[in-house]
Amino acid sequence: MRIEIVAVGTELLLGQIADTNSAWMGEQLAAAGVASHFHQAVGDNQARIVLALRTALSRSDGVIVCGGLGPTQDDITRESIAEVMHVELVRDERIIERIRTMFTSRRRAMPDNNLRQADVPVGASIIEQTRGTAPGLVCPVGNKVIYAVPGVPHEMQEMFGRAILPDLRRRMAEAGEEAVIKSRVVRTWGASESGLAEALADRVEELDDWSSDDGSTLTIAFLASGIEGIKVRLTARAPSDEVADAVLADEERRVRAILADRLGDIVFGVDDQAMEDAIAGLLVARGMTLGLAESLTGGLIGARLVNVAGSSTWFRGAIVAYDSAIKHALLGVSPGPVVSAQAAEEMATGAQKVLGSDIGLGITGVAGPDGQDGQGPGTVFIGLSLPGSEPLSHQLHLPGDRDRVRQFSAISALDLLRRALLAGS
Repeated sequence: MRIEIVAVGTELLLGQIADTNSAWMGEQLAAAGVASHFHQAVGDNQARIVLALRTALSRSDGVIVCGGLGPTQDDITRESIAEVMHVELVRDERIIERIRTMFTSRRRAMPDNNLRQADVPVGASIIEQTRGTAPGLVCPVGNKVIYAVPGVPHEMQEMFGRAILPDLRRRMAEAGEEAVIKSRVVRTWGASESGLAEALADRVEELDDWSSDDGSTLTIAFLASGIEGIKVRLTARAPSDEVADAVLADEERRVRAILADRLGDIVFGVDDQAMEDAIAGLLVARGMTLGLAESLTGGLIGARLVNVAGSSTWFRGAIVAYDSAIKHALLGVSPGPVVSAQAAEEMATGAQKVLGSDIGLGITGVAGPDGQDGQGPGTVFIGLSLPGSEPLSHQLHLPGDRDRVRQFSAISALDLLRRALLAGS
């Protein structure tokens, strides 16, 4: 079953508010096994709303239209649906009484404008309102359906769960289309989107024509996520949650193996696992502690690490040594340039000593716009000191403005630590 979402409101087109409703409904539909191939946004104009609804019905089995059910003159979703259905609007006295009771309970008089919210297209049924004034609508259009819900998020979500989703499940069961759609996101750092796509090209092509004996299907997509790396999204459509989970688990193992073979150890987590979560898991498993010395990043790395619950068991702290004099006096950095591989290594060993940690991580560099110590903007040095080993350093040349250089430096430093810990397993 295919459902299209139509969001109504000129404010959406003007960028005055973000359309979070469509995103939320899309996620809920996918979890219920309902395909949603198109989302539209349309302004408060009846002709254009009618066009959007007719377009949606021409390519989908149903439409969820969100917004435009309020009491003001620009709330014209009801009129637009009636035009698509080729019916009149009739005023439902039961709705009027309910709205009036709500106003009375708040010791307010009901404005006449609210009477419009009781107008219902002939042949439609209402979705009772429990939180506001505007009821929702279930409107048959031939063998298809239009659902209308308010644009207020908590009202929309309550109606969706109570009325729309059960009706969709009933329709799918009658059509023999019951299924679930679930996704898993494999998170990577250190490879480009094109590089990932090339590494997985053969597998993506195989899945184009693949389906299991029970009808399960699987797709792979790539999502660039800025400073959080590139995500590989695996999406399974299956007859049950259990089957979908099994399909996703098997495919995750396959994708990890392919990427490790072709691109190295670039996978750091799954779904909501951030880089700092990966670091936490590795340090806890090894019973080791970490100390930081940050210059360029100014505390960004430490801030990420303390986002992890229980970080006090393995994170000793961070010294934000932004001034060169602090690097020399507190961390023992040798006199001379502080934007260098040597300075980064000495910052790492200094953090290790001052904070009493098993591991020291240091970072220095130039965020821009000007250079320093003969190094241009975007030059970054990361130092790492592990127990029983000589300190090492890694140099980066990062593009972008000051903020992007600092953010990319922070996650790059954590990734260097992650790889070093894995290499020492």
